Amino acid sequence: MARKLGIDLGTTNILVFVPGKGVVLNEPSVVAVSQEDNKILAIGTEAKTMIGRTPGSIIAYRPMKDGVIADYRVTEAMLRHYINKILGRWNIFKPDVLVSVPAGVTSTERRAVIEAAVKAGARNAYVVKEPILAAIGAGIPIQEATGHMIVDIGGGTTDVAVISLGGIVASTSVKVAGNKIDNAIADYMKKNFNLIIGDKTAEEIKITIGSAIPLDEELVMQVKGRDFVLGLPRTIELKTNEVVKAISKELREMIRAVKEVFQETPPELSSDIIDKGIIMTGGSSQLRNFPELMFRRTGVKATLAKDAYFCVAKGTGVALEHLDMYKKSIITKR
Repeated sequence: MARKLGIDLGTTNILVFVPGKGVVLNEPSVVAVSQEDNKILAIGTEAKTMIGRTPGSIIAYRPMKDGVIADYRVTEAMLRHYINKILGRWNIFKPDVLVSVPAGVTSTERRAVIEAAVKAGARNAYVVKEPILAAIGAGIPIQEATGHMIVDIGGGTTDVAVISLGGIVASTSVKVAGNKIDNAIADYMKKNFNLIIGDKTAEEIKITIGSAIPLDEELVMQVKGRDFVLGLPRTIELKTNEVVKAISKELREMIRAVKEVFQETPPELSSDIIDKGIIMTGGSSQLRNFPELMFRRTGVKATLAKDAYFCVAKGTGVALEHLDMYKKSIITKR
């Protein structure tokens, strides 16, 4: 009767995959805490709506930073909340839980994830690096003796890895991803328009009109915020190519990470990657024309995986169903 859950523990969102059912939960990894008595008031979607809108006594924040646990107690409470939500509070069978971690995770950070999962109600906790799960979820046959390059761009980290024979041959993890892009947009608005906007508005700009390369036919959006000088509300019109300018430094850093991994890749595997191309997964890889920018900068064609946002979550489900097959990639068990 042991249930199995795959958890994509992201900086911005948590996705839970149940084998046979698919992704059953997709909520922001945000927790609202009351500062007076240190009590958790809301978790997930409910807490995210509070970001930037809370009174002084309540703080809404993300307990995960750059893909790893920044606040242990709150992460554990968040995991327990989601496990109970899926299995029901009175479920007596503890589930086997498989959690994703960034490629550059340290052994201490990895242990923190395992302990948080076990304390939150898991019977066994397994940890697998995100690029491996993203590759499995994207349908790449990772057990074969051919090289595949995967670029997984989430909210907190960009993980780049070359995978062959079920393991990672070369990899790097940089703390530049969706959240840094949002911050860059907010900074640009403040510097160039004297307009202060929140994280939520910055994310909306990125999704609505953002692009990795300049467009001939620009998209336009009305942006509302607070005037930095006068302190009054103001609306401005923003175009795509201004967003491209705002986020170019962050995109350059992501591409530099890809180039670094290419330099460490054995020549045989490099030739495989030239044939097969780069596979891009993760929510932030869905930025308009990002694969095109990757191609222009590296000379290797890049494609966005199907359901790029769900690849890691799907990978957790597949790995759970075939634990023995992927045991080389599965790191720890408890």
